[in-house]
Amino acid sequence: MKKQNYKNHRKYYPPHHFIYLPLLILLEVLGVYNIWNDPQHKLVWILFSIIISLLFYLAIMVRQHYALGIQNRVVILEFRQRYFEMFNTRSDDVVEKLSFSQIAALRFAEDEEFKELLYKALHENISGDEIKRSITIWKPDHQRV
Repeated sequence: MKKQNYKNHRKYYPPHHFIYLPLLILLEVLGVYNIWNDPQHKLVWILFSIIISLLFYLAIMVRQHYALGIQNRVVILEFRQRYFEMFNTRSDDVVEKLSFSQIAALRFAEDEEFKELLYKALHENISGDEIKRSITIWKPDHQRV
């Protein structure tokens, strides 16, 4: 992975930002233009424009995907904070050894179980699903999107 700096820190999804959305905008302009300039096929162009508008709406809904990405980042930050509060040390090495699934699963464990399950995740490499199944005192997360 490239080292991040000011010039490359922005994240774009090229198929979405530079192909799909501009193409949809272009097609919508074409459809609306032809509604007025091709009276013989006006109904076809109206239908075409409606379909493109729906696709554009779906493309905007992809923002939910971005929200989940941000939420996953928050889950990792919460793990780091909890780890620091419990062990009074940074969690950089630990986070690198765990998968996101394991980190996300550990947030459901109460503090004592957290320590035990973290040990198992690090030394026995148990999966996130196994961590969740092992939890006896469930700490709910009602804010997950």
